[in-house]
Amino acid sequence: MDTLQSNIVQTRQGAVSGTTENGSLVFKGIPYAAPPFGPNRFQPPRPHEPWQGVRDASQYGPTVPKPPYFPPFDTLLPEPVIPGEDCLNLNIWTPSTASATLPVLVWIHGGAFANGTGAIDIYEGGKFARDGVVCVTINYRLGADGFLFVEDGGGNWGILDQVAALEWVRDNIAAFGGDASNVTIAGESAGAFSVTTLLSLPQTQGLFRRAICQSGAGHHVISPASAKLVGGYLAELLHVPPTLEAIGAVPYEQLLAAQVQVSGEVFGNPDPAKWGEVAANLMPFEPVVDGTTIPARPIEAIQAGASRDVDILVGTNTGEERLFLVPNGAIDYLSEPILAGTAAAYGLDVEKALAAYREARPGASSGDIMEALVTEWFFRIPAIRLAETHNQQEGGNTFMYLFDWQSRRFNGRLGACHALEIGFSFDTLDKADNFPLTVPNPPQELADTMHAAWVAFARTGQPGWPQYDTTTRATMVFNTVSTVVNDPKGAERALWEGRR
Repeated sequence: MDTLQSNIVQTRQGAVSGTTENGSLVFKGIPYAAPPFGPNRFQPPRPHEPWQGVRDASQYGPTVPKPPYFPPFDTLLPEPVIPGEDCLNLNIWTPSTASATLPVLVWIHGGAFANGTGAIDIYEGGKFARDGVVCVTINYRLGADGFLFVEDGGGNWGILDQVAALEWVRDNIAAFGGDASNVTIAGESAGAFSVTTLLSLPQTQGLFRRAICQSGAGHHVISPASAKLVGGYLAELLHVPPTLEAIGAVPYEQLLAAQVQVSGEVFGNPDPAKWGEVAANLMPFEPVVDGTTIPARPIEAIQAGASRDVDILVGTNTGEERLFLVPNGAIDYLSEPILAGTAAAYGLDVEKALAAYREARPGASSGDIMEALVTEWFFRIPAIRLAETHNQQEGGNTFMYLFDWQSRRFNGRLGACHALEIGFSFDTLDKADNFPLTVPNPPQELADTMHAAWVAFARTGQPGWPQYDTTTRATMVFNTVSTVVNDPKGAERALWEGRR
């Protein structure tokens, strides 16, 4: 088969023409659902209309409507904005379309359910294709368009988009060389919260075999009551009734500006009376336990046996919250009373907990200890609970990791922050100049190790170290020298027993 013909693949909607990059076939901007505008807005994703001829798939497709990040995160986490309505699209990197036998990894991006896209440089899947894995990255609806909930209804449409993308993969990935029975879903931050939500849903059974959760697990969803508080306040800012029809008639630019204002007010005044659970996790638009699309909190559904046969790889970074506290200087303004109040709000024995965290961090400031507490509450303990819960089920394998390489940004204070591991797991450090968290001089040997583990897990369900259980708590600690450690930071983990 000549090169031109090998770049043309027939999907159920029509033919697409990709490109060749570094020996891999690449197809970008393929729509998996109809544009979510007009009558499709605030509706479940609908099938895309078939097209005639060969559709060009050489460039990334449109991104979903989203506001920019707040400074300084807009420069630390750069992402493209591509105009157009066909924004429910996906991108594929494959080594070969010759036979439908290759493992598949579907990546769900992060961004607090308000930002992100599958078209970010650091997510390029060419290294997975190089190593024999078909890599797919997707877009899904964000913010109000993905997760609005008001008195007359709401949708979890962003989660339903992800389900639709997985159904598209099931139906079409064989034409790109992928094995639809060997799919791994993976994501970071909101992408990992999404992965764990998908693990809990009855309608996703059979759509994937494995799951990778990077810095996100099964605790962060909200109730309809909290979602309605957010939706009602959004409507107030827009000066419209709190209904889907009224909010859906607002121009996108105006809606996005109001979303930014809501986010700013949540950060500035995280009052539980005003925001419900959102006051704790600071994500005003996120999956809602509505009893239909999402029947229960994901961690509880998994405890009840959901996805028991799925292999799971879950982990966190040692300094997740440093991303949110160091670049803006907030870490230097966190006082001892704020620290003690936070520990108490988390239900910890304040004196005992702060003494334990300080003992492990000699010379740490109040801000440093605060960062560690929030990292534990938001990321690490939920990840451990997911691993513990899944390990107790008969079925799939369970593996845990901890990413500990320290970024030298901000005079070394950024540490092993949130999102830092992504370029290593994708082996895209050559894109580091476009993802400034990792520069200067990130260690390629760590990328070699971590990416190889992700490839092995996607292929076989075995990343290369012992399974996690509550006896040894074997955890791969990734650094320039990576090694398995049993129960890392075990004394701190024990402080949260019965509390998180």
